[in-house]
Amino acid sequence: MTHEDVDVAAGTAERAGGHADGDAAGSRTDRLDRHPTPGSRNSLWSWPDAKSPLVVVRNYVVIVLARICPSLRLKNWLLRRIGVTVGAGVAWGLESTPDVFWPERITVGDDAIVGYDATLLCHEFLRDEYRLGDVVVEEGAMIGAGAVVLPGVTVGEGARVAANSLVAADVPPETTVAGVPAEVVSRADEGGKTVDATAEATE
Repeated sequence: MTHEDVDVAAGTAERAGGHADGDAAGSRTDRLDRHPTPGSRNSLWSWPDAKSPLVVVRNYVVIVLARICPSLRLKNWLLRRIGVTVGAGVAWGLESTPDVFWPERITVGDDAIVGYDATLLCHEFLRDEYRLGDVVVEEGAMIGAGAVVLPGVTVGEGARVAANSLVAADVPPETTVAGVPAEVVSRADEGGKTVDATAEATE
């Protein structure tokens, strides 16, 4: 599935109410910075013009160390050194990976969890352009093992992303999403009780 396919599928889910939350900011793709690239080859060949190779090497070394480091305090310290905004009490699982090119575009709020082998991406290299977008994981949110969060996405406060999901649209606060692309499977009602979104849609 290409990024374009994911964008179309995510847009369909939003229109069907999968992620719709009355968000006036629009879809994540509306918030991405687009950079056309010259030449006949795809945009990945232009990465040294997009970001200093020395900075990328430094980021890569720091991220590899953070991925295998068992100490949560040291992980947070290392990732702050390359520009990730890391709140108090953030927990990164082993092998979790922030964006190696633009880690400074990631914000993770207090007490959030980024699970084992999860990936937070702030860039997309496509055929004729590359796109950049901020990734925000708000306070108390949880990203499950192996999940991928695409550029321009905000995961709301207290939200949960199921393992191995592809998050291609914003996740409202106190909501659980799952799947490829991720869709809402449950949400908290006004009393804080969890409501099955599938049952809600059939009523």
